[in-house]
Amino acid sequence: MAGSGTTAGLGLVAAATWGGSDFVGGVGAKRAPALLVVASGHLVSLLILVAVCLGMHLPLPGQTAVLFAAAGGFEGAFALAIFYRALSMGPMGLTAAFTGLLTALVPVVFSLFHEGLPSPLTAAGLATGLAAIWMITRTPTAEEASRTPRAALLLGALAGTGFGAQLILFKMAGQGSLLWVMSSARAAGVAAMLLVLVVLPPKGRWRGFWLTGILAGVLDTVGNLFYIQATRSGRLDVAALVCSLYPGGTILLSAAVLKEWPSRKQWAGIALALGAVALLSL
Repeated sequence: MAGSGTTAGLGLVAAATWGGSDFVGGVGAKRAPALLVVASGHLVSLLILVAVCLGMHLPLPGQTAVLFAAAGGFEGAFALAIFYRALSMGPMGLTAAFTGLLTALVPVVFSLFHEGLPSPLTAAGLATGLAAIWMITRTPTAEEASRTPRAALLLGALAGTGFGAQLILFKMAGQGSLLWVMSSARAAGVAAMLLVLVVLPPKGRWRGFWLTGILAGVLDTVGNLFYIQATRSGRLDVAALVCSLYPGGTILLSAAVLKEWPSRKQWAGIALALGAVALLSL
C-alpha cells in the first residue's frame, strides 16, 4: 500500500470531483427532472468509457471484479432514486445529513471488521470526519427536524446504506482493470436508471437536461475512478471517509458561483473536514 497520505490525497480529489458533479447536477435539476439529468450522465459516460477501453485495447477484468462493479452500479442507481424520493417528502436538512452520515459510516464499520482497527491517529481522523460530514450537510433546526416525516428518514437511511454499500463494492471490484470496472458499474447503473424511468417516469418536460447531465456524469465518473484508486492505496475507511466529504465542494461552488453562502455551522464543518484530512494523511 502507498500509505495514508496517498489515500487521503486521492480521496480528496474524488471528493472535489463528486462535489462538482453534484453542483452541476443540482443546477440541471432546477431546469429538468433530476432523474433525467442523472440518467443522461450515466449513459454518455458509459459510452465514453467503452470507447476509451476499446480504443486502448485494455484487457478485460476478471469475472469477480465485473460482478462487484455491476452490483455497485446497479444498487447505487436505485439508492439515488430512493434519495431523491426522500428529499421530496419534506424539509431536506435532516434527511440529507442522515444520508450523508450513513454513506460514510457503512464502509467505515465494514473496514473495521475487514481490515482491523486503525491506529489511534486514524481513528481520531475518522471521528472528526464523521462530525464534519454531519455539520457540512447543514444540521437542521428543531423546527425542520419536527417537520421531517419518518418515512423520509427511513428512505434516507436506505439511500445512505445503499451509497455506503456501493463504496464497499467498488473497493472489492478495484483489483480489475480500472476503466473496464467503471464501465461495468456504469452499464448496470444505466440499466437500473432506465428501469426506474419506466416504472416511475418523472413529471415535467423531457428536455434541457443533456448538457448538465453529461458534465455531471463525466465528473462523477472521474470521481469514482479516483475513489477506486484511493482504495487500492490504503484502507477503505480512510478512502471512503475522505471521499464522503464531497458536500463541502458542492457548498463552496454554490457560494462562488450562485452566491449561496454557507451557514456558520457549515463553515465550521468545512474547517473540521480539513482537520480530518490532515489527521488521516499522517
